[in-house]
Amino acid sequence: MDFGAHAGFILAAYGAAAIILGLLVLWVLLDHRAQRRALAALEARGIGRRSGPRADGT
Repeated sequence: MDFGAHAGFILAAYGAAAIILGLLVLWVLLDHRAQRRALAALEARGIGRRSGPRADGT
């Protein structure tokens, strides 16, 4: 595959995009873990979820 005179720019752009996407995925995974820990701490304190089953069954 020949990228011509712009090979450096093209490869750098793909590399930067791959790194940024990887960092975003890592950020989401770490935030997910933090939110699960925060929710577990709240539930341990007796604060339940408001989105649970309602008293009228709906």
